[in-house]
Amino acid sequence: MPNTALEQMLERLLTRLDTHGDKPAALDWKTARAARWSAQAGKLKPILHPQRVALKDLLAIDEQKQRVDANTRQFVAGRPANNVLLTGARGGGKSSLVKAVHAKYAPKGLRLIEVDKAGLPSLPDLFDLLADTDNRFIVFIDDLSFAEHESGYASLKAALDGSLAGPSDNVLIYATSNRRHLMPEYMAENLETEYLGGEVHPGEATEEKVSLSDRFGLWVSFHVMDQETYLEIARHWAASLGAPANESFERAALQWSLGRGARNGRVAWQFARDWAGRQ
Repeated sequence: MPNTALEQMLERLLTRLDTHGDKPAALDWKTARAARWSAQAGKLKPILHPQRVALKDLLAIDEQKQRVDANTRQFVAGRPANNVLLTGARGGGKSSLVKAVHAKYAPKGLRLIEVDKAGLPSLPDLFDLLADTDNRFIVFIDDLSFAEHESGYASLKAALDGSLAGPSDNVLIYATSNRRHLMPEYMAENLETEYLGGEVHPGEATEEKVSLSDRFGLWVSFHVMDQETYLEIARHWAASLGAPANESFERAALQWSLGRGARNGRVAWQFARDWAGRQ
C-alpha cells in the first residue's frame, strides 16, 4: 500500500497510462440523438439540445430537399446511399437542410455527429467507435474548405474512398461548403491545361483539387435567390414567430438585406427575428 502522497500520485498516473489505450465507452444512442467528436479526447460528447429544423420551413430549395431527403431515406432503410456535398451560396440553407433531415429520421435511428476540420485526421478512430452499433450515422462537416497543404484534406479523401480504415455501411459523410472544389483555385493553374487532339486536359494541380469533391457521390448546389423569394421567406418566418407582415414589412426587409449585403434564407430569418422582437 502506498504510504506517501507522492506514491499515491504516481499510482494514479500509472493507472491512467495503463488505461489510456482502452476503447472509450460508447454513448447511449437511445437518449443521445446528436454528438460532437472530440479528436483530442478521442471520444464523443453528446449534444444535449440539438438545433431542430423542419423541412417544411425551408422554402425555395425544393429540389435540394428532395435529393437529400431521398438519399437519407435510402440510408436509414439500409439501402445503398451516397456521401453528400452541399455547396453554393452562403446562407442558402445547406446546414439547415442537414439538420432537418436528421430531425425527420432521428426517430428511425438516425444519429448526427458533428466533426470540425481539426478532427478530420482522427476519422478512422471515430469510424471504429461507430462500426459495431445498430444505429445509422451522418458524420456532419460544416463550412468545409482547405488552404494549401492542410493535413485534413488528405485525411478526408482517404476516409471517403481509398483507406482501409474507411467508414462502415452504417456511416455517411455530409459536408457543406461555399466552394465546390473545397480549395482555393488560382489563375496560374490554368497554364497547366493541355490541348490534345482538340480536347482539354486539366493540369495536375486542378485534378488534385477536384479529386476530393469527386469522392462525394451526390453533389447538391444552392444558388443566390431573387428579391421576391427572399421576401417570401422573411414573411414565412415572421408569421411563424407571431408577427405577420404589415404595410411597412417589405421595405424594412429590403433595407435589412441591403445592410447585410445579401439576400438569402439566413438573412431573412435574422430579419424576421428582429421584426418580431420589435412588434
